[in-house]
Amino acid sequence: MPTETPASPQVPAPTGAENTPAPGTPGAAPTEPVLSVRGLEVDYPVRGRARRGPRHVRAVAGVDLDVYEGETLGLVGESGCGKTTLGSSIMRARPEASGRIRYRAADGRVLEALDLSGDDTTTYQREVRMVFQDPQSSLNPRMTLRDIVGEPLRMLLGLRGDALEARVREVMERVGLHTSHLRRYPHAFSGGQRQRAAIARALVPGPRLVVADEAVSALDTSVRSQILNLLQDLQGDLGLTYLFVSHDLSVVEHVCDRVAVMYLGRIVEVAPTDDLFARPLHPYTEALISAVPIPDPRLRGTRERIRLTGEVPDPSRPPTGCAFHPRCRYATDLCATEVPAPREAAPGRTVACHHAEELDLAGITERTVPGTTSTNPPARATREPPTKQE
Repeated sequence: MPTETPASPQVPAPTGAENTPAPGTPGAAPTEPVLSVRGLEVDYPVRGRARRGPRHVRAVAGVDLDVYEGETLGLVGESGCGKTTLGSSIMRARPEASGRIRYRAADGRVLEALDLSGDDTTTYQREVRMVFQDPQSSLNPRMTLRDIVGEPLRMLLGLRGDALEARVREVMERVGLHTSHLRRYPHAFSGGQRQRAAIARALVPGPRLVVADEAVSALDTSVRSQILNLLQDLQGDLGLTYLFVSHDLSVVEHVCDRVAVMYLGRIVEVAPTDDLFARPLHPYTEALISAVPIPDPRLRGTRERIRLTGEVPDPSRPPTGCAFHPRCRYATDLCATEVPAPREAAPGRTVACHHAEELDLAGITERTVPGTTSTNPPARATREPPTKQE
Protein backbone atom coordinates (compact mmCIF):
# COMPACT_ATOMS: atom_id res chain seq x y z
CA MET A 1 0.00 0.00 0.00
CA PRO A 2 1.47 3.39 -0.92
CA THR A 3 2.61 5.54 1.97
CA GLU A 4 1.67 8.88 0.48
CA THR A 5 -1.52 10.17 -1.08
CA PRO A 6 -1.70 12.72 -3.88
CA ALA A 7 -2.37 16.34 -3.06
CA SER A 8 -6.06 17.08 -2.75
CA PRO A 9 -8.20 20.20 -2.84
CA GLN A 10 -8.56 22.04 0.42
CA VAL A 11 -11.72 21.38 2.40
CA PRO A 12 -13.19 24.86 2.89
CA ALA A 13 -12.66 26.13 6.41
CA PRO A 14 -15.83 27.22 8.22
CA THR A 15 -16.54 30.93 8.24
CA GLY A 16 -14.77 32.73 11.07
CA ALA A 17 -12.70 29.68 12.05
CA GLU A 18 -9.42 31.45 12.65
CA ASN A 19 -6.69 29.99 14.79
CA THR A 20 -7.13 32.36 17.73
CA PRO A 21 -4.91 31.80 20.79
CA ALA A 22 -6.75 30.98 23.97
CA PRO A 23 -6.75 33.44 26.86
CA GLY A 24 -3.76 32.87 29.10
CA THR A 25 -1.48 31.87 26.22
CA PRO A 26 1.23 34.13 24.79
CA GLY A 27 -0.14 36.67 22.35
CA ALA A 28 -3.73 36.01 23.34
CA ALA A 29 -6.38 38.69 23.35
CA PRO A 30 -9.69 38.62 25.20
CA THR A 31 -12.33 36.92 23.09
CA GLU A 32 -15.77 35.38 23.46
CA PRO A 33 -15.77 31.58 23.82
CA VAL A 34 -17.10 29.55 20.93
CA LEU A 35 -18.70 27.20 23.47
CA SER A 36 -19.77 28.11 27.00
CA VAL A 37 -21.09 25.56 29.51
CA ARG A 38 -22.76 26.82 32.68
CA GLY A 39 -24.20 24.80 35.55
CA LEU A 40 -24.39 21.58 33.53
CA GLU A 41 -25.80 18.64 35.45
CA VAL A 42 -26.49 15.11 34.21
CA ASP A 43 -28.23 12.50 36.38
CA TYR A 44 -28.60 8.81 35.60
CA PRO A 45 -31.48 6.92 37.22
CA VAL A 46 -30.56 4.07 39.54
CA ARG A 47 -32.63 0.91 39.28
CA GLY A 48 -32.73 -2.25 41.37
CA ARG A 49 -31.73 -0.68 44.68
CA ALA A 50 -33.53 -0.56 47.99
CA ARG A 51 -36.44 1.88 48.15
CA ARG A 52 -34.62 4.13 50.61
CA GLY A 53 -31.40 4.13 48.60
CA PRO A 54 -30.29 6.78 46.09
CA ARG A 55 -32.48 7.07 43.03
CA HIS A 56 -29.95 8.71 40.74
CA VAL A 57 -26.23 9.11 40.06
CA ARG A 58 -25.02 12.62 39.29
CA ALA A 59 -22.39 12.04 36.60
CA VAL A 60 -21.87 15.76 35.90
CA ALA A 61 -22.38 18.11 38.86
CA GLY A 62 -22.65 21.78 37.94
CA VAL A 63 -19.83 22.11 35.39
CA ASP A 64 -18.75 25.53 34.09
CA LEU A 65 -16.41 25.43 31.10
CA ASP A 66 -15.39 27.71 28.21
CA VAL A 67 -13.83 26.62 24.92
CA TYR A 68 -12.20 29.34 22.84
CA GLU A 69 -11.91 29.45 19.08
CA GLY A 70 -8.82 27.82 17.60
CA GLU A 71 -7.61 26.18 20.82
CA THR A 72 -7.32 22.59 21.95
CA LEU A 73 -8.82 22.24 25.41
CA GLY A 74 -7.94 19.00 27.16
CA LEU A 75 -10.43 17.38 29.54
CA VAL A 76 -8.72 14.88 31.85
CA GLY A 77 -9.55 12.73 34.86
CA GLU A 78 -9.89 9.17 36.07
CA SER A 79 -12.31 6.72 34.48
CA GLY A 80 -15.83 7.42 35.70
CA CYS A 81 -15.25 11.10 36.48
CA GLY A 82 -17.82 12.23 33.87
CA LYS A 83 -15.59 13.25 30.94
CA THR A 84 -17.47 11.28 28.29
CA THR A 85 -20.85 12.28 29.73
CA LEU A 86 -19.85 15.94 29.49
CA GLY A 87 -18.73 15.48 25.88
CA SER A 88 -21.89 13.63 24.87
CA SER A 89 -24.01 16.30 26.59
CA ILE A 90 -22.34 18.92 24.42
CA MET A 91 -23.33 16.74 21.44
CA ARG A 92 -26.93 16.74 22.73
CA ALA A 93 -26.82 12.97 23.24
CA ARG A 94 -27.98 13.24 26.87
CA PRO A 95 -31.61 14.41 27.01
CA GLU A 96 -31.49 14.33 30.82
CA ALA A 97 -28.87 17.13 30.89
CA SER A 98 -29.82 20.43 32.54
CA GLY A 99 -28.06 23.77 32.67
CA ARG A 100 -26.86 25.85 29.72
CA ILE A 101 -24.66 25.06 26.73
CA ARG A 102 -24.27 28.14 24.55
CA TYR A 103 -22.59 27.87 21.15
CA ARG A 104 -21.54 30.84 19.00
CA ALA A 105 -22.23 29.81 15.39
CA ALA A 106 -20.24 30.86 12.34
CA ASP A 107 -22.89 33.46 11.45
CA GLY A 108 -22.56 35.08 14.90
CA ARG A 109 -25.80 33.74 16.39
CA VAL A 110 -25.68 32.27 19.89
CA LEU A 111 -27.47 28.92 20.04
CA GLU A 112 -28.75 27.26 23.22
CA ALA A 113 -27.67 23.68 22.57
CA LEU A 114 -30.14 22.14 25.02
CA ASP A 115 -33.08 23.99 23.49
CA LEU A 116 -32.66 23.81 19.72
CA SER A 117 -35.30 23.46 17.03
CA GLY A 118 -35.63 23.67 13.25
CA ASP A 119 -32.70 25.08 11.28
CA ASP A 120 -30.76 25.81 14.47
CA THR A 121 -30.54 22.07 15.12
CA THR A 122 -29.08 21.46 11.67
CA THR A 123 -26.59 24.30 12.12
CA TYR A 124 -25.42 22.91 15.46
CA GLN A 125 -25.13 19.35 14.16
CA ARG A 126 -23.12 20.57 11.19
CA GLU A 127 -20.72 22.82 13.11
CA VAL A 128 -20.21 20.69 16.26
CA ARG A 129 -19.00 17.17 15.54
CA MET A 130 -17.58 14.25 17.51
CA VAL A 131 -14.88 11.61 17.06
CA PHE A 132 -15.58 8.56 19.24
CA GLN A 133 -13.16 6.39 21.17
CA ASP A 134 -13.59 3.04 19.45
CA PRO A 135 -13.46 3.31 15.64
CA GLN A 136 -14.69 -0.26 15.23
CA SER A 137 -17.95 0.14 17.14
CA SER A 138 -18.59 3.73 15.99
CA LEU A 139 -18.70 2.77 12.28
CA ASN A 140 -21.71 0.88 10.89
CA PRO A 141 -20.38 -2.51 9.69
CA ARG A 142 -23.16 -2.74 7.08
CA MET A 143 -22.22 0.51 5.35
CA THR A 144 -19.36 1.14 2.94
CA LEU A 145 -16.80 3.82 3.62
CA ARG A 146 -18.46 6.04 1.03
CA ASP A 147 -21.83 5.78 2.76
CA ILE A 148 -20.35 6.30 6.23
CA VAL A 149 -18.47 9.46 5.31
CA GLY A 150 -21.24 10.72 3.02
CA GLU A 151 -24.12 10.27 5.48
CA PRO A 152 -23.66 13.71 7.16
CA LEU A 153 -23.71 15.33 3.73
CA ARG A 154 -27.05 13.73 2.91
CA MET A 155 -28.60 14.41 6.31
CA LEU A 156 -27.28 17.91 7.01
CA LEU A 157 -26.48 19.47 3.64
CA GLY A 158 -28.82 17.57 1.33
CA LEU A 159 -26.03 16.61 -1.09
CA ARG A 160 -26.58 13.79 -3.56
CA GLY A 161 -24.90 12.21 -6.55
CA ASP A 162 -21.71 13.70 -7.99
CA ALA A 163 -21.55 16.56 -5.47
CA LEU A 164 -21.59 14.12 -2.57
CA GLU A 165 -19.07 11.82 -4.25
CA ALA A 166 -16.65 14.68 -4.88
CA ARG A 167 -16.82 15.95 -1.32
CA VAL A 168 -16.31 12.46 0.14
CA ARG A 169 -13.24 11.90 -2.04
CA GLU A 170 -11.86 15.30 -1.11
CA VAL A 171 -12.14 14.68 2.63
CA MET A 172 -10.86 11.11 2.43
CA GLU A 173 -7.70 12.30 0.72
CA ARG A 174 -7.25 14.99 3.32
CA VAL A 175 -7.27 12.45 6.18
CA GLY A 176 -4.88 10.11 4.32
CA LEU A 177 -7.27 7.45 3.00
CA HIS A 178 -7.23 6.16 -0.56
CA THR A 179 -10.32 6.86 -2.63
CA SER A 180 -10.00 3.36 -4.15
CA HIS A 181 -11.32 2.06 -0.81
CA LEU A 182 -14.67 3.84 -1.04
CA ARG A 183 -16.62 0.62 -1.64
CA ARG A 184 -15.02 -1.32 1.20
CA TYR A 185 -16.58 -2.04 4.59
CA PRO A 186 -15.03 -1.11 7.98
CA HIS A 187 -13.84 -4.66 8.75
CA ALA A 188 -11.40 -4.42 5.83
CA PHE A 189 -9.40 -1.63 7.47
CA SER A 190 -6.91 -1.41 10.30
CA GLY A 191 -7.71 0.43 13.53
CA GLY A 192 -5.83 3.53 12.41
CA GLN A 193 -7.60 3.56 9.05
CA ARG A 194 -10.99 3.20 10.73
CA GLN A 195 -10.20 6.16 12.99
CA ARG A 196 -9.22 8.19 9.92
CA ALA A 197 -12.62 7.31 8.49
CA ALA A 198 -14.28 8.46 11.72
CA ILE A 199 -12.36 11.74 11.51
CA ALA A 200 -13.43 12.13 7.88
CA ARG A 201 -17.07 11.60 8.88
CA ALA A 202 -16.74 14.33 11.52
CA LEU A 203 -14.93 16.66 9.14
CA VAL A 204 -17.04 16.32 6.01
CA PRO A 205 -19.83 18.87 6.77
CA GLY A 206 -17.30 21.59 7.64
CA PRO A 207 -17.38 21.78 11.46
CA ARG A 208 -15.87 24.47 13.67
CA LEU A 209 -15.74 22.52 16.97
CA VAL A 210 -14.77 18.85 17.26
CA VAL A 211 -15.20 16.83 20.46
CA ALA A 212 -12.55 14.08 20.42
CA ASP A 213 -13.54 11.51 23.04
CA GLU A 214 -10.46 9.37 23.76
CA ALA A 215 -9.82 9.49 20.03
CA VAL A 216 -6.43 7.73 20.19
CA SER A 217 -6.66 5.56 23.32
CA ALA A 218 -7.76 2.44 21.41
CA LEU A 219 -4.86 2.64 18.93
CA ASP A 220 -1.34 1.23 18.92
CA THR A 221 1.40 3.62 19.97
CA SER A 222 2.84 4.14 16.47
CA VAL A 223 -0.58 4.70 14.93
CA ARG A 224 -1.54 6.99 17.81
CA SER A 225 1.21 9.47 16.93
CA GLN A 226 0.06 9.50 13.29
CA ILE A 227 -3.53 10.30 14.27
CA LEU A 228 -2.41 13.02 16.69
CA ASN A 229 -0.30 14.61 13.99
CA LEU A 230 -3.23 14.39 11.59
CA LEU A 231 -5.52 16.15 14.08
CA GLN A 232 -2.96 18.92 14.57
CA ASP A 233 -2.50 19.33 10.80
CA LEU A 234 -6.26 19.59 10.29
CA GLN A 235 -6.53 22.15 13.06
CA GLY A 236 -3.82 24.30 11.50
CA ASP A 237 -5.25 24.04 7.99
CA LEU A 238 -8.94 24.43 8.80
CA GLY A 239 -8.92 26.51 11.97
CA LEU A 240 -10.70 23.85 14.01
CA THR A 241 -11.35 24.01 17.74
CA TYR A 242 -10.94 20.81 19.77
CA LEU A 243 -12.32 19.59 23.07
CA PHE A 244 -9.86 16.74 23.61
CA VAL A 245 -11.15 14.21 26.16
CA SER A 246 -8.44 11.91 27.46
CA HIS A 247 -7.10 10.08 30.51
CA ASP A 248 -3.53 10.12 29.11
CA LEU A 249 -1.74 13.21 30.40
CA SER A 250 1.30 12.50 28.21
CA VAL A 251 -0.87 12.98 25.13
CA VAL A 252 -2.64 15.98 26.65
CA GLU A 253 0.68 17.68 27.37
CA HIS A 254 1.67 17.17 23.74
CA VAL A 255 -1.42 18.49 21.97
CA CYS A 256 -3.44 20.78 24.27
CA ASP A 257 -3.24 24.54 24.85
CA ARG A 258 -5.27 24.45 28.07
CA VAL A 259 -6.33 21.64 30.39
CA ALA A 260 -9.46 21.17 32.51
CA VAL A 261 -9.18 18.57 35.28
CA MET A 262 -12.35 16.73 36.27
CA TYR A 263 -13.08 14.74 39.43
CA LEU A 264 -16.37 13.07 40.36
CA GLY A 265 -18.41 15.18 37.96
CA ARG A 266 -16.81 18.55 38.79
CA ILE A 267 -14.10 20.68 37.19
CA VAL A 268 -11.44 21.15 39.88
CA GLU A 269 -8.79 23.04 37.91
CA VAL A 270 -8.38 24.82 34.56
CA ALA A 271 -5.02 26.20 33.41
CA PRO A 272 -2.73 26.64 30.40
CA THR A 273 -0.94 23.35 29.75
CA ASP A 274 2.60 24.47 30.55
CA ASP A 275 1.51 26.19 33.77
CA LEU A 276 -0.52 23.22 34.93
CA PHE A 277 2.30 20.72 34.42
CA ALA A 278 4.92 23.03 35.95
CA ARG A 279 2.90 23.95 39.05
CA PRO A 280 -0.51 22.37 39.67
CA LEU A 281 -2.82 24.13 42.10
CA HIS A 282 -5.14 21.26 43.04
CA PRO A 283 -3.91 18.16 44.94
CA TYR A 284 -5.76 15.87 42.54
CA THR A 285 -3.91 17.42 39.59
CA GLU A 286 -0.63 16.90 41.41
CA ALA A 287 -1.44 13.21 41.85
CA LEU A 288 -2.33 12.81 38.18
CA ILE A 289 0.88 14.48 37.02
CA SER A 290 2.98 12.32 39.32
CA ALA A 291 1.63 9.26 37.48
CA VAL A 292 2.81 10.47 34.05
CA PRO A 293 5.48 7.97 32.88
CA ILE A 294 9.02 9.31 32.44
CA PRO A 295 10.35 7.99 29.10
CA ASP A 296 14.02 8.64 29.91
CA PRO A 297 15.24 5.74 32.11
CA ARG A 298 17.95 7.98 33.58
CA LEU A 299 15.26 10.16 35.16
CA ARG A 300 13.10 7.41 36.63
CA GLY A 301 12.92 7.49 40.38
CA THR A 302 13.78 11.21 40.55
CA ARG A 303 10.16 12.29 41.04
CA GLU A 304 7.80 11.40 43.87
CA ARG A 305 4.96 9.09 42.89
CA ILE A 306 1.83 10.13 44.78
CA ARG A 307 -0.41 7.15 45.43
CA LEU A 308 -3.92 8.13 46.43
CA THR A 309 -5.42 6.18 49.28
CA GLY A 310 -8.93 4.79 49.20
CA GLU A 311 -11.29 4.36 46.27
CA VAL A 312 -13.10 6.85 44.10
CA PRO A 313 -16.29 7.75 46.02
CA ASP A 314 -19.63 6.36 44.92
CA PRO A 315 -21.18 9.15 42.80
CA SER A 316 -24.63 8.17 44.07
CA ARG A 317 -23.41 8.95 47.60
CA PRO A 318 -20.80 11.70 47.17
CA PRO A 319 -18.91 12.80 50.29
CA THR A 320 -19.76 16.05 52.01
CA GLY A 321 -17.62 19.10 51.37
CA CYS A 322 -14.88 18.71 48.79
CA ALA A 323 -15.42 15.45 46.89
CA PHE A 324 -11.67 14.79 46.88
CA HIS A 325 -11.06 15.27 50.61
CA PRO A 326 -11.29 11.53 51.61
CA ARG A 327 -8.25 10.86 49.38
CA CYS A 328 -6.38 14.15 49.82
CA ARG A 329 -3.30 14.25 52.02
CA TYR A 330 -3.73 17.99 52.58
CA ALA A 331 -7.38 17.85 53.69
CA THR A 332 -8.57 19.82 56.74
CA ASP A 333 -11.84 19.99 58.64
CA LEU A 334 -12.98 22.77 56.30
CA CYS A 335 -12.56 20.44 53.31
CA ALA A 336 -14.91 17.89 54.87
CA THR A 337 -17.74 20.35 55.46
CA GLU A 338 -17.71 23.02 52.74
CA VAL A 339 -17.74 22.57 48.97
CA PRO A 340 -14.98 24.75 47.43
CA ALA A 341 -16.25 27.10 44.73
CA PRO A 342 -14.10 27.51 41.60
CA ARG A 343 -12.18 30.79 41.71
CA GLU A 344 -9.43 32.53 39.80
CA ALA A 345 -6.22 31.76 41.69
CA ALA A 346 -3.88 33.22 39.05
CA PRO A 347 -4.30 34.92 35.66
CA GLY A 348 -5.92 32.41 33.32
CA ARG A 349 -6.18 29.76 36.05
CA THR A 350 -9.18 28.62 38.08
CA VAL A 351 -9.18 26.08 40.89
CA ALA A 352 -11.71 24.59 43.30
CA CYS A 353 -9.61 24.06 46.42
CA HIS A 354 -9.80 25.83 49.80
CA HIS A 355 -6.02 25.79 50.26
CA ALA A 356 -4.70 26.30 46.71
CA GLU A 357 -2.71 29.43 47.60
CA GLU A 358 -1.15 27.78 50.67
CA LEU A 359 0.07 24.58 49.00
CA ASP A 360 3.34 24.17 47.11
CA LEU A 361 2.49 21.26 44.83
CA ALA A 362 4.97 19.42 42.66
CA GLY A 363 4.72 19.32 38.87
CA ILE A 364 7.07 18.52 36.01
CA THR A 365 9.30 21.58 36.16
CA GLU A 366 12.13 20.25 34.04
CA ARG A 367 13.52 17.13 32.39
CA THR A 368 17.18 17.39 33.25
CA VAL A 369 19.37 14.29 33.31
CA PRO A 370 21.35 14.15 36.57
CA GLY A 371 24.94 15.24 36.01
CA THR A 372 24.12 17.26 32.87
CA THR A 373 23.10 20.83 32.20
CA SER A 374 20.72 20.28 29.28
CA THR A 375 16.99 20.40 29.75
CA ASN A 376 14.69 18.78 27.22
CA PRO A 377 11.67 20.88 26.13
CA PRO A 378 8.15 19.73 26.94
CA ALA A 379 6.84 17.01 24.64
CA ARG A 380 4.15 19.35 23.32
CA ALA A 381 6.80 21.55 21.70
CA THR A 382 8.22 18.69 19.60
CA ARG A 383 6.35 17.40 16.55
CA GLU A 384 7.06 14.45 14.35
CA PRO A 385 6.59 14.86 10.59
CA PRO A 386 2.97 14.09 9.68
CA THR A 387 2.35 10.64 8.31
CA LYS A 388 -0.55 10.30 5.91
CA GLN A 389 -0.97 6.52 5.91
CA GLU A 390 0.19 3.83 8.29
